[in-house]
Amino acid sequence: MVLMGRYFTAVERDTVLLSDGAGEVVSTGPGVTRFKAGDRVAGTFFQVWIDGPRTKSYPALGVPLDGMLAEYVALHEDGVVAIPPGLSFEEAATLPCAGVTAWSALMVLGKPIKAGDTVLCLGTGGVSTQAMQLAKAAGAKAIITSSSDEKLAKARKLGAWEGINYKTHPEWQKEVARLTGGRGVDCVIEVGGVGTLARSYEALGFGGKIALIGFLGGFAGEQNPVGLMMKGGHLHGIGVGSTAMFEDMNRAIEVNGIKPIVGKVFPFDQAGEAFRQFAAGDFFGKVVITI
Repeated sequence: MVLMGRYFTAVERDTVLLSDGAGEVVSTGPGVTRFKAGDRVAGTFFQVWIDGPRTKSYPALGVPLDGMLAEYVALHEDGVVAIPPGLSFEEAATLPCAGVTAWSALMVLGKPIKAGDTVLCLGTGGVSTQAMQLAKAAGAKAIITSSSDEKLAKARKLGAWEGINYKTHPEWQKEVARLTGGRGVDCVIEVGGVGTLARSYEALGFGGKIALIGFLGGFAGEQNPVGLMMKGGHLHGIGVGSTAMFEDMNRAIEVNGIKPIVGKVFPFDQAGEAFRQFAAGDFFGKVVITI
């Protein structure tokens, strides 16, 4: 979206791309106390939203700030977090946007999910696969959707309770109802936007929540919220999360031994090909560029 000029924030200057990255601290400025050279860290998506509710627009890496597709990056000490022990830099680099977004959707906004709940994750991209992993770690059941039976089989191996092919079942909300015995789900990870919201309203159970994260389904579609209202449901707009949320999520990742899903890895000099394959949807989980 940034490359094509379709992002929410206008790109008004030559900008280093990508909001997410992980690496090793090589040096620190005077007065820095949180980290030292040699520490393994990841940048936070927003610079700098430390804690508490979001009360303003914070600048994000990648736009309007320079991003992480670089050999060296200078960040404020409050704009980085320690990465969980045992994760590779590639795995940790998947967390700042997708991971924190999934954590915020499941655990922060609205009623946190709990053991026995059911979560519907739309698609097999970064946010949905990480939500699937976090939901399972919390004792919840994750239903995931895809147009590929191969991706659904992979998702089941990685922790999904059930999978729905939305090409085979275009009215996938009915399949959700069947799988849940008519009850519906407690949370929807909604990355389709207006194009899929009407079906998400139907898939939701009474008192459940929908985490509105993206708009991969386009901007056209049914926007009538009556279905949500009649179920006493909640619709939450998700704007990634704070440094404190990132650190809370990292503790959960460490305790539960979660390994974020890295779909494909490209070397730095093939970054252009990484973007092309991402745009084509030819991936599962996250696409990573090593430097």
